[in-house]
Amino acid sequence: MKFAICTACSTGIASTYMSAEALERAAKKRGHTAYVETQGALGIENEISRQTAQSVDAVIFATDVVIMNQERFENKPVFEFGVSEAIGKADKIIEYVEKSLKEQSD
Repeated sequence: MKFAICTACSTGIASTYMSAEALERAAKKRGHTAYVETQGALGIENEISRQTAQSVDAVIFATDVVIMNQERFENKPVFEFGVSEAIGKADKIIEYVEKSLKEQSD
């Protein structure tokens, strides 16, 4: 599967990047492709294009604030989690998304 992952915390510093790294690692460990964008103190980094956003199977937001430019992901299943949840339970989040997508396709 392919996932778009966007992370953003209220201060835009450590937790933004820690959650991005944890989710990317968990997705890759399970054989998925992950496109990861952070929206932190430095602004949007590694911005996911509209074309890429429309090519993914699901979108994962790990955020404590609103993700900017969400319209790129219209008509895609979006799963939202808190930043600290993503840091501590990234594997469980990826498993949950996989299961949810499978159930939607059955």
